[in-house]
Amino acid sequence: MATVVFPSQLPLHGEACIIRTSDRTSIGAPSPDDGFVKVVKNKQYFKRYQVKFKRRRQGKTDYYARKRLTIQDKNKYNTPKYRLIVRLSNKDITCQVAYSRIEGDRIVCAAYSHELPKYGVKVGLTNYASAYCTGLLLARRLLKKLGLDTLYVGNTEVSGDAYNIEELDSGPGAFRCYLDTGLMRTTTGARVFGAMKGAVDGGLDIPHSTKRFPGYDNESKMFNAETHRQHIFGQHVANYMRTLEEEDDEAFKRQFSQYIKHGISANDIEDIYKKAHEAIRVNPQYEKIVKEKEPIKKRWNRAKLSLSERKNRVAQKKASFLQTLEEAET
Repeated sequence: MATVVFPSQLPLHGEACIIRTSDRTSIGAPSPDDGFVKVVKNKQYFKRYQVKFKRRRQGKTDYYARKRLTIQDKNKYNTPKYRLIVRLSNKDITCQVAYSRIEGDRIVCAAYSHELPKYGVKVGLTNYASAYCTGLLLARRLLKKLGLDTLYVGNTEVSGDAYNIEELDSGPGAFRCYLDTGLMRTTTGARVFGAMKGAVDGGLDIPHSTKRFPGYDNESKMFNAETHRQHIFGQHVANYMRTLEEEDDEAFKRQFSQYIKHGISANDIEDIYKKAHEAIRVNPQYEKIVKEKEPIKKRWNRAKLSLSERKNRVAQKKASFLQTLEEAET
């Protein structure tokens, strides 16, 4: 007997359907001796196929998460729903506060880790401590832009413990936004939560818990704030520097070459980040880099020749070529 396959049982999402047949009478299939037969999708399948969004096909946007981060309650009308967007690259950390509109996202404020050298952090611009500094810089810059920096100072004593901004009894409320991690894996101790912690300590109201901070133990359900504080001040990097220098001096010089170049030792790291936190609070304003204007380059285009000029040019080339041949013969 043959296996009967109905149209509703055909694959819908690119899977290959394998059918085992026992004779040649079923849907033109070969004999059992020929093995398995792959059913190819028919014309109707491709005519009805709807492609996914471009950024989904490119693997850049998680629309399941984006829909839940951008949809606003109807009783809030046109009130923006702000998102704290954190993106990590090989050499930089980007933090933005944005809200969604039908024509696209609008950026309210942004901060980057490549701005940290202005505040004294010249190396290690993508580690957990730098992520915290970038989030802190974003929060202070945004609140200063909105005129809330004096009302919501945030957490000035960094202990690594849980902290949530308290709204004032009278006056404007705290600026609330929601963490947007994109496609990053939200594992315990991820740098994206370091940026969020910096933004929270900077005075933003972001719903969160301590379960994803460094120092949280999933088995005992306990949170060690001291471990988190060490990460905020880069002590996990300092401890690794000391260990690597003792075990393999060549690997230490290769991996921490920029630290050696700037004269930064493991004992200096905590003071560097403490001073950076203070400097960020003093002046979080973005300073545009003024570049020297490039000189206007002149274009030396050849003038177009008329027909008579082109014919004359060809005649001159012919005469020159013939003269060269005559000189070669003599």
